[in-house]
Amino acid sequence: MYDYDLLVVGSANADLVIGVDRRPGAGETVLGSDLAVHPGGKGANQAVAAARLGARTALLAKVGDDGHGRLLLDAQRAAGVDTVGVLVGDVPTGVALITVDPSGDNSIVVSPGANGRLTPGDVRAATSLFHASRVVSTMLEIPLETVVEVVRNLTPDSRFVLNPSPPRPLPREVLDACDPLIVNEHEAKVILGSACVSDDPEDWARILLAKGPRSVVVTLGAEGALVASKEGVTRVASVAVDVVDTTGAGDAFTAALAYRLGAGAPPAEAAAYAARVGAAAVTKAGAQESYPTAEEVAAL
Repeated sequence: MYDYDLLVVGSANADLVIGVDRRPGAGETVLGSDLAVHPGGKGANQAVAAARLGARTALLAKVGDDGHGRLLLDAQRAAGVDTVGVLVGDVPTGVALITVDPSGDNSIVVSPGANGRLTPGDVRAATSLFHASRVVSTMLEIPLETVVEVVRNLTPDSRFVLNPSPPRPLPREVLDACDPLIVNEHEAKVILGSACVSDDPEDWARILLAKGPRSVVVTLGAEGALVASKEGVTRVASVAVDVVDTTGAGDAFTAALAYRLGAGAPPAEAAAYAARVGAAAVTKAGAQESYPTAEEVAAL
């Protein structure tokens, strides 16, 4: 019996958000809305999204001993996430600077802060969390060597989910463990590199699968998603909603997919559920505060 449906190993940031009529070009200054500060970071976002859906969730992350760190810890606990794995260090909490335009699209610059100090040693010290977790999810807002150590500490029966964001080439050891590797169009092209010889997302999914992952999911925004495994490639439809803010929607998708896969749902069914969760998230402003409960997803 697992204590947790999902263990998220990853980043925790304070999101500093400004609304703009349009995002500035090089050397340009634009006026924006009042600054809003929200709890964020891909790891913290995934943990809250899963917990809101009813998953028993734990977070392994590092924050600073500052106001942003306390904001993040309070948000995790309020959502029902177990924060036993959240470490408090003597460096600033990570910060994301986010601009959001009227269409809901965003641009993000991240200062890693304490996230960059989440070390392989921290992962090894949290072995008990890995043994207690059905699924382990991570991303690349923490050091790559820490992600490699996550893979090395997986139990034989646990499932590993990776969203390689921000994208970079991945070692074969990490790729081989992914079930699934979850990428958007930009991330797929970066990881494929010179192997990206097609404009067809189905080809991306097949080529990525050949690089080692046990399964691959390619998210395509309004076009839905593709699920690829040795059984073939399946397209999952999107859900039409009025978009308010896309910040954190990909994290909600990843968390929901990981949770449903851990519960035994077939990949295409899990991805369809995750698409509904992601759709619900973009109908509200912000990241964590936009994440739906299971009841809200069912209503959608």
